[in-house]
Amino acid sequence: MNPVSYEIFHAERLKDFVRAIFESQGFSEEHALTCAEVLVSADARGIDSHGVARLSGYLRLIEKGRINPKPHMVFQQERKAIAQLNADGAIGLVSAPAAMQRAIEITQELGSGWCGIHNSNHFGIAGYHALMAVEHDFIGMAMTNASPLVSPSGGKERMLGTNPIAVAVPAGEEPPFVLDMATSAAANGKLEIAQRQNKPIPEGWVMNSDGTNSKDPLALKAGGLLLGLGSDADHGYHKGYGLGAWVDIFSGVLNGGSFGPWAPPFVAFLDPVDNQPGKGLGHFVGCWDPAAFRDLQEFKQAMDLWIRRFRQTAPIDPHRPVLVPGDPERTLELERKESGIPIISAVVNDLENISQQCGVSL
Repeated sequence: MNPVSYEIFHAERLKDFVRAIFESQGFSEEHALTCAEVLVSADARGIDSHGVARLSGYLRLIEKGRINPKPHMVFQQERKAIAQLNADGAIGLVSAPAAMQRAIEITQELGSGWCGIHNSNHFGIAGYHALMAVEHDFIGMAMTNASPLVSPSGGKERMLGTNPIAVAVPAGEEPPFVLDMATSAAANGKLEIAQRQNKPIPEGWVMNSDGTNSKDPLALKAGGLLLGLGSDADHGYHKGYGLGAWVDIFSGVLNGGSFGPWAPPFVAFLDPVDNQPGKGLGHFVGCWDPAAFRDLQEFKQAMDLWIRRFRQTAPIDPHRPVLVPGDPERTLELERKESGIPIISAVVNDLENISQQCGVSL
């Protein structure tokens, strides 16, 4: 197995490059900057599968006319704490923050706000959108459906996406609690990383088209299927199936987006199906004001206590302390702020090709 080589990029320079790429595709300066912030925040937090490695995929969808660089996004209807956004084919990196901003405004007035989105596209890391609410001392939640790659429990047909869920909860002196998870055993982006690193994947992530398990990161492209969270019946894969189905219904069915096997794919090895019910990918974002439940400072102090006590859990391995959701990403973000973001050579090659294609210096 060949060692993996990296190049180090400063976050702000990487962000400038990504912003310039999106501007070269006709995006407004505001939308291009938002896209850059979402993508580079993923790399900064160590979620490399959803960072600049995704840039070539977005350009491919723009070229095919499946992403509208100049969307006229409209909130088609609002009813008290609920709003519905028609993203007009926008990239999800733009539509999801716009919807979350509206949810925040509603929450400031009513104590809770929820926005559904349809006619959208891939929205990057769900945690970015959920964390927007934390800046206002609100609890944020974000979810999206995605390319149909995941088999329901006991099936061998691609029916659901990796369908991530993110929840971000503010604390006082401690950093926020941030859960950002796929409802499949692994996100497709992790397979792509394994492909670039020429490494096998763990058993329980993917099965071949005949239902047998595979450790080949290329198995999905060869007709295989991602497994739901839990991987098999003995380990509760019906729970991952249920969570993925919830996200699909809330994101697609509820909002007028496409859903299930009809969800328009992001991955290059799948083609969109004809006669899709709904329009584009769907997302669901929203937030609550903790102060509507109890005194805000008391809540934040209680969250601090919760976080500290869980970190003090007696570990199985004394060299590996128990963490709270969000700790690994926060630690990497602090490290990469100082030392830069390592980008594997295969992704750097992609970025160099994009640089030449778009006439933007890397």
